Amino acid sequence: MIYLTDEELAKKIDKPIFHAISEAADEMGLECYVIGGYVRDLFLQRPSHDIDVVVVGSGIALAERLKERLGNKARVSFFKNFGTAQLKYKGIEVEFVGARRESYNRGSRKPIVEDGTLEDDQNRRDFTINAMALCLNADRFGELVDPFYGLDDLEDGIIRTPLDPEVTFSDDPLRMMRCIRFATQLNFSIEDETFEAIERDVERIKIISGERIIEELNKIMLSPVPSKGFVDLERSGLLALIFPELQALTGVEVVNGRGHKDNFYHTLEVLDNVARATADWDKKPDEPVGESQPDEPHMTWGERKLWLRWAALLHDIGKPASKKWDNQLGWTFHSHNFIGKKMVPGIFKRMKLPLNEKMKYVQKLVELHMRPINIADDEVTDSAVRRLLFDAGQDIEDLMVLCEADITSKKAEKKQRFLDNYRLVREKMDALKEKDRIRLFQPPIDGEEIMRIFNLTPSKEVGILKQAVKDAIIDGVIPNDYDVALDFVLKKAEEIGLKPKEQ
Repeated sequence: MIYLTDEELAKKIDKPIFHAISEAADEMGLECYVIGGYVRDLFLQRPSHDIDVVVVGSGIALAERLKERLGNKARVSFFKNFGTAQLKYKGIEVEFVGARRESYNRGSRKPIVEDGTLEDDQNRRDFTINAMALCLNADRFGELVDPFYGLDDLEDGIIRTPLDPEVTFSDDPLRMMRCIRFATQLNFSIEDETFEAIERDVERIKIISGERIIEELNKIMLSPVPSKGFVDLERSGLLALIFPELQALTGVEVVNGRGHKDNFYHTLEVLDNVARATADWDKKPDEPVGESQPDEPHMTWGERKLWLRWAALLHDIGKPASKKWDNQLGWTFHSHNFIGKKMVPGIFKRMKLPLNEKMKYVQKLVELHMRPINIADDEVTDSAVRRLLFDAGQDIEDLMVLCEADITSKKAEKKQRFLDNYRLVREKMDALKEKDRIRLFQPPIDGEEIMRIFNLTPSKEVGILKQAVKDAIIDGVIPNDYDVALDFVLKKAEEIGLKPKEQ
């Protein structure tokens, strides 16, 4: 990070769009500034696509004048109820808003808005690093207006509110989530007084909608080290209110001098491991992952990056409900994966997460995350690996990433033993794929074809035949081949008294 002179800043924003705004504003005699995230990211040398311009006057009027200057290639949308306008031009988006002052009623985060000065507008900003403004008028082009020393906070890596944090968070409680989210994304520290205000105002989060909360939570999830955000959520008291199932993982219980590991911090370590493994997934080409079945819709790599992290966060969510003390074995968590799978839909529904294939993907990985190590603990048989391939389907590689991330032992020898076991499972999977010369993710005959062949509706008999052909392939009784599988199904059907319909 470096401090820049006004001349250097002017060069940083020496772009046609800013000069066009400058000329339009000067024609109208309006002060205008680029403000917020674009200015912050300019100093951080990070790419920023959101340009916010605050106008001392009418933002809508300035957007209209700018459109006249730019011609038909410019598209402007007006939101008169909010006093804002959005202009799109050659792949650039600029949002215009008039400078304003805000006040709040305690029961709502919807502000009472009045026209104001630049100072008023900067006072209402959430954090000092987001309150910096660069003047766009020609005579002051590139001049930094930084009344709250946001540049110093950027240099020091500090998140701090411009005014009294108690007022800032009480006015708009979502800012508590945003505070933790920015600290996580930027790897900054939250200033003590600001964090203490979050602790005092934590109950105010209850007036915020689940959709807004999950938006911030997903941004924390996609940060380079998401555990940082979840630790701050837990320390502040927010986690217990927005995610009680995750809060329930915290702490260690001791019986007869024997305690279990803290499942909350173990979960965060797994999450960080997955975050490292998936850091570049959104940069991969947008193409199908593996070979999906008809009932497994395609997810992009960017989507998998997020939902595999959710699977990591929830992989042990069933442990509090399954925890038991055994005098011989100590602490046990039997079937926590199956309990966790059943908990996922309720968590997704309450937290306004999607109840579609993304939820089913997370459910599948939570349920299966114990399977590879259980296979490796025993003899790695063809049938066990085939069954894993069938059950994991196109998500087998994601499952292995999760399972390898789940190795958090501090004992190097133990950790290496687990990794070696997973390597054996991977080698067996590769060998079976080569040996069978066909993908193992699904049987060649599905339920739809069984119903067509035997003129059946969904029924117990269809399930019996589907399971029989799947088990026969998994156990190596027949190869994963259509003609052989069809012959097997016909014979099995005859055993249970079914005949194919006449052609």
